[in-house]
Formats: sequence, C-alpha cells, structure tokens
Amino acid sequence: MTRSTMNNHSRFTINRHLIILMPKQPVLDWIMRVDPDPPALTLEQLRQDQNAFLVPNALSDHEDAEKWVKRRWQMFFEEYLNEWYTVESWWPQKRTYKMFQEWFEVQHHSMVWDLAMSEPIGYEDWDSLDDEEQSD
Repeated sequence: MTRSTMNNHSRFTINRHLIILMPKQPVLDWIMRVDPDPPALTLEQLRQDQNAFLVPNALSDHEDAEKWVKRRWQMFFEEYLNEWYTVESWWPQKRTYKMFQEWFEVQHHSMVWDLAMSEPIGYEDWDSLDDEEQSD
C-alpha cells in the first residue's frame, strides 16, 4: 500500500500496547516429549499463530514491557501450557522465571492500529464460559 493510499483511509491507534510470547525451541521439545502422539510440527510452524495480549498503554518501551511480563510470568506460562495440554501433570513442575525466559521471547508492540473502526470491539468473558461449562 502506498503512502497516498494510506492517506485516503482513516487511521486510528488504540490506547493499548501489545505483547506476544513467541515460543522457543524448549517449548517444541516439551510438546514432543510429553505428547503420546506428538504432532508433526516445526518451530517455525509453532511460532506462526500466537495469542496477542493487549496491555496497558503506560508501558513506555520494551524494558517496561519486560518488567510488566515479569510480574505476571506465571500466568502467561500456565495459560500457554494449558492451551496445549490441560493435563497439569504433563506440565513442567518446577517452573521459574529463568525457565520462562528460556522458553519464550517477549515481543512488545507500542502502536496498535485499529483498521476496523466501523466494527465495535467485542469482549468475551472466558471465566463465565468456564463457569457455564462446570454447571452443565
């Protein structure tokens, strides 16, 4: 898209930053080790589609983002492990921040563009979905 084409469209940023945790080789090694029928998966394939986390706009740079993630590393780690396997006994039992750093690269993006201004942002409460499933 050329600069002149971009000027013909409304451009808006939102008041959030973005954090993406990119898995490293130890994540793939863990998947292959614990899965009784491991998927045919390369590290490149594993890294293709990761969850993105909108975080407070107050982060000023990558160093702030690293500190923000460091205070929450256990939550991020457990969420990632749970997405792969809900059997917690398959998870590494002695997780540390050092291990988290060995397993994940933290990507911080300070500019989040909203190019779908005509569509309202929707929210889905995953905690309430869990509560509904448990009551069934």
